Amino acid sequence: MSLVLLSLAALCWSAASPEPTIQCGSETGPSPEWLVHHPLTPGDLRDLQVEPVKSSVSTEHYSILMNISWILRADASILFLKATKICVTGYRNSRSYGCVRCNYTEAFQTQTRPSGDKWTFSYIGFPVKLNTLYFIGAHNIPNANMNEDGPSMSVNFTSPGCLDHVMKYKEECIKGGSLWDPNITACKKNEMVEVNFTTSPLGNRYMAFIQSSTGIGEPEMLESNQTYISVMIPVSGESEDAVVQLIPYFHTCGNDCIRRKGAVVICPQTGVSTSSSWLPLLLPALLVGTWVLGVGIYLAWRHERIKKISFPNTMLLPPIKTLVVYPSEVCFHHTVCCFADFLQNRCRSEVILEKWQKKKIAEMGPVQWLTTQKKAVDKVIFLLSNDVSSVCDGTCGRSQGSPCENAQDLFPLAFNLFCSDLRSQTHLHKYMVVCFSEGDTKDSYNALNVCPKYHLMKDAATFCTELLHVKQHASVGRRLQTCHNHCSL
Repeated sequence: MSLVLLSLAALCWSAASPEPTIQCGSETGPSPEWLVHHPLTPGDLRDLQVEPVKSSVSTEHYSILMNISWILRADASILFLKATKICVTGYRNSRSYGCVRCNYTEAFQTQTRPSGDKWTFSYIGFPVKLNTLYFIGAHNIPNANMNEDGPSMSVNFTSPGCLDHVMKYKEECIKGGSLWDPNITACKKNEMVEVNFTTSPLGNRYMAFIQSSTGIGEPEMLESNQTYISVMIPVSGESEDAVVQLIPYFHTCGNDCIRRKGAVVICPQTGVSTSSSWLPLLLPALLVGTWVLGVGIYLAWRHERIKKISFPNTMLLPPIKTLVVYPSEVCFHHTVCCFADFLQNRCRSEVILEKWQKKKIAEMGPVQWLTTQKKAVDKVIFLLSNDVSSVCDGTCGRSQGSPCENAQDLFPLAFNLFCSDLRSQTHLHKYMVVCFSEGDTKDSYNALNVCPKYHLMKDAATFCTELLHVKQHASVGRRLQTCHNHCSL
């Protein structure tokens, strides 16, 4: 009988008292309750969680917001709970801060819901930026009185990049090709890999190359207005773990668009049966095979011919030493390694990078090491990127606490050594500038405008020819006075 009465009482209470909900609004300053002394205050939260969610702004644009959910602690202090305040601090290029106060529409009468579950609420707001660290703190209101320890809970949340299944809907990610599905297929037969993929309406230029544990193959530049591209790429050696890397060049992201990759498999072999049922198909199969072989030989011949035209007499010239320096914001694996591979394989250059000589730099000191290398090498190349993106995919390489693994920044020291030579007009023939996109050099490095400047891959043949011949450049005295003020030792 008592159980029946308790059940009826619970039903009557639930019918008479609606469950509390929340009404949230911005509150950046201190809560008014903080200025009033309260004999009893609510405890802290039991749990606090954060995740990004997609919110549709229009049919084509999306906004990525935080979904902040929290669980109230099931104790008697819930009877004094009026609101929960949430503050979010973001750390990226600059610091952002904002708070929201969520008032409970009804006073809590029980420690849990009528179903027995704990009270759980959520708030969707606070826009999420790419690759940003957020600190989310929450506390219940009324606050703890002055000179008392206020109960609160906090969590850290680092937003992912454009390859995340939610963040890829950000407008800047969409412009970089995050929603593009190239549907890459690649299979190897003999010494050739057939690569097929679907193009994107965002651009018509692509670069494809084969990467394996033994190294990076020759890149193949592609340009087509068709919706589907098929290309044969020559490879050598084993390729069981090889992947094809596809780099698009879209208008909005230039040379820093999102890369795509696909595994290289062995092309399926079609067996020949001795059964009489296969005889009618044998002749057409032989004709098709002969045609495919002829196309493959033509493509291989054409590829070798282009290489000879683009980089004449490469193997006949003696090797030279080059020192490559670059700003810290240039991704090492994404840009510097590919450029170093290009110098070694195409321009027969012995490449020196500070990343590969950390021990010597530690022993000699960075200034002494740079001075020694400058005297020993034939060319010093300043590698610049006018369109540096903070978004790094998996090929950039990740390290603890940062989205990309940047090299030690010796670029300012190398620039100061260049300025010394600029004032004394010595050794200027050793310096060159290489960029991956068109545009002027940063104001802080305007002095480099006196050096020969090349844009890859547009000026690849001219750059390699100039590098191999190691010509002494003419005096640049008429431009020294203009750039003199941009040098600081």
